Amino acid sequence: MPYHRFKSEDTGEAYGSFEVFHIQEPDAPDFARNVLGEGHWLGDDHADYVGFYWQACFPGCMPDGDPNGPFKTYEDAHGDALEQ
Repeated sequence: MPYHRFKSEDTGEAYGSFEVFHIQEPDAPDFARNVLGEGHWLGDDHADYVGFYWQACFPGCMPDGDPNGPFKTYEDAHGDALEQ
């Protein structure tokens, strides 16, 4: 998975990192239960979890916080991360 850098709105300087990833239908139930947790469970319609997500993390390290998404496209997820 490619990693990207956040950018400061004030200076445009890069800091931290995040990854964008895609969840497909076969993986959606396990992703919802094991990654998002019971508090995020939307029900049995696994299509609600299919899409692109972004998550703050450094390469080779555990993620920092919960995934954000789903978004319809890679570009939508990437753009949302940069707005943080």
